[in-house]
Amino acid sequence: MQHKIQVVSEGDGTMVVALGGEVDASSYEEFDAVIFSHYNRHKCDVVFDCAELDFIDSTILGGIVKVYKTLAADGHKLVVKNLKPRIRKLFEICALDKLVGLE
Repeated sequence: MQHKIQVVSEGDGTMVVALGGEVDASSYEEFDAVIFSHYNRHKCDVVFDCAELDFIDSTILGGIVKVYKTLAADGHKLVVKNLKPRIRKLFEICALDKLVGLE
Protein backbone atom coordinates (compact mmCIF):
# COMPACT_ATOMS: atom_id res chain seq x y z
CA MET A 1 0.00 0.00 0.00
CA GLN A 2 1.13 3.51 -0.70
CA HIS A 3 1.87 6.20 1.83
CA LYS A 4 1.61 9.97 1.99
CA ILE A 5 3.92 12.29 3.88
CA GLN A 6 3.29 15.81 2.67
CA VAL A 7 3.50 19.33 4.05
CA VAL A 8 0.09 20.71 3.13
CA SER A 9 0.39 24.16 4.68
CA GLU A 10 2.84 26.46 6.37
CA GLY A 11 1.90 29.74 7.92
CA ASP A 12 0.70 31.42 11.08
CA GLY A 13 3.55 29.74 12.95
CA THR A 14 2.31 26.22 12.15
CA MET A 15 3.30 23.55 9.65
CA VAL A 16 0.62 20.96 8.82
CA VAL A 17 1.87 17.57 7.62
CA ALA A 18 -0.62 15.10 6.13
CA LEU A 19 0.12 11.43 6.82
CA GLY A 20 -1.79 8.83 4.84
CA GLY A 21 -1.84 5.18 3.88
CA GLU A 22 0.77 2.95 5.50
CA VAL A 23 3.60 4.96 7.01
CA ASP A 24 6.22 2.52 8.28
CA ALA A 25 9.95 1.76 8.45
CA SER A 26 10.23 1.75 4.67
CA SER A 27 9.14 5.40 4.59
CA TYR A 28 11.08 6.64 7.65
CA GLU A 29 13.82 8.40 5.66
CA GLU A 30 11.19 10.30 3.69
CA PHE A 31 9.27 11.10 6.91
CA ASP A 32 12.42 12.51 8.52
CA ALA A 33 13.53 14.43 5.42
CA VAL A 34 10.15 16.02 4.68
CA ILE A 35 9.56 17.19 8.23
CA PHE A 36 13.03 18.41 9.10
CA SER A 37 13.77 20.04 5.74
CA HIS A 38 10.77 22.31 6.34
CA TYR A 39 11.16 22.65 10.10
CA ASN A 40 14.83 23.61 9.94
CA ARG A 41 13.94 26.49 7.59
CA HIS A 42 10.87 27.65 9.52
CA LYS A 43 10.97 26.78 13.21
CA CYS A 44 7.29 26.49 14.16
CA ASP A 45 4.61 24.32 15.74
CA VAL A 46 3.82 21.11 13.82
CA VAL A 47 0.46 19.41 13.29
CA PHE A 48 0.24 15.88 11.89
CA ASP A 49 -3.13 15.45 10.16
CA CYS A 50 -3.75 11.70 10.20
CA ALA A 51 -7.23 11.61 8.63
CA GLU A 52 -5.96 9.33 5.83
CA LEU A 53 -3.52 7.29 7.95
CA ASP A 54 -4.31 3.56 7.91
CA PHE A 55 -1.17 2.10 9.51
CA ILE A 56 1.84 3.30 11.49
CA ASP A 57 4.66 1.22 12.96
CA SER A 58 7.11 1.64 15.83
CA THR A 59 9.75 3.21 13.59
CA ILE A 60 7.45 6.11 12.78
CA LEU A 61 6.25 6.34 16.38
CA GLY A 62 9.93 6.78 17.27
CA GLY A 63 10.18 9.43 14.56
CA ILE A 64 7.25 11.26 16.12
CA VAL A 65 9.07 11.22 19.47
CA LYS A 66 12.14 12.67 17.72
CA VAL A 67 9.99 15.45 16.23
CA TYR A 68 8.44 16.11 19.65
CA LYS A 69 11.85 16.35 21.36
CA THR A 70 13.18 18.72 18.69
CA LEU A 71 10.14 20.97 18.88
CA ALA A 72 10.06 20.95 22.69
CA ALA A 73 13.74 21.97 22.82
CA ASP A 74 12.87 24.94 20.58
CA GLY A 75 9.75 25.87 22.56
CA HIS A 76 7.28 24.62 19.95
CA LYS A 77 4.36 22.20 20.14
CA LEU A 78 3.40 19.01 18.30
CA VAL A 79 -0.25 18.10 17.77
CA VAL A 80 -1.56 14.92 16.17
CA LYS A 81 -5.14 15.11 14.92
CA ASN A 82 -7.77 13.01 13.18
CA LEU A 83 -6.42 9.64 14.35
CA LYS A 84 -8.56 6.60 13.64
CA PRO A 85 -9.61 4.89 16.90
CA ARG A 86 -7.24 1.91 16.61
CA ILE A 87 -4.25 4.16 15.86
CA ARG A 88 -5.23 6.53 18.67
CA LYS A 89 -5.28 3.49 20.99
CA LEU A 90 -1.69 2.72 19.91
CA PHE A 91 -0.65 6.27 20.85
CA GLU A 92 -2.28 5.78 24.25
CA ILE A 93 -0.67 2.36 24.83
CA CYS A 94 2.74 3.86 24.02
CA ALA A 95 1.94 6.88 26.26
CA LEU A 96 2.49 9.28 23.37
CA ASP A 97 -0.75 10.99 24.35
CA LYS A 98 1.20 12.25 27.39
CA LEU A 99 3.79 13.94 25.13
CA VAL A 100 1.86 15.26 22.16
CA GLY A 101 -1.53 16.89 21.92
CA LEU A 102 -4.14 14.58 20.42
CA GLU A 103 -7.15 16.15 18.72
